[in-house]
Amino acid sequence: MIGVEFFARDAEDLEHEIAKLGVALNLDWSDAAALRALAREALVGGAAHVQDLLRSPDSTLRAKGEFFAIAVMMLRVMEESAEEGFLTHGGPCWKAFGRALYQEWALRSAPNGMSGASTSE
Repeated sequence: MIGVEFFARDAEDLEHEIAKLGVALNLDWSDAAALRALAREALVGGAAHVQDLLRSPDSTLRAKGEFFAIAVMMLRVMEESAEEGFLTHGGPCWKAFGRALYQEWALRSAPNGMSGASTSE
């Protein structure tokens, strides 16, 4: 059961950081459109965009870069826990952003950029 506790603790720590950065970015976790726009930026920009954000002299842009980097870390924790046979769940902030990421990813993965993924909550 040590693995379960390890992954759960990591997810909890990352959720805490996501929530803090959400405050810095003035995110409304119930605003699906704003979260989708943020998810779209994360997916389209990629690693180079995150690095540029992290190097920015603007503290808000750096916070956005940190937010994207931590989202990648959360995805990796969830992937690694699944590979070990454990289900790891993020908290409400991660679930809100994770849903937006999935919806944007599904939209981009579908032929012609069209998807059956719902754009509403």
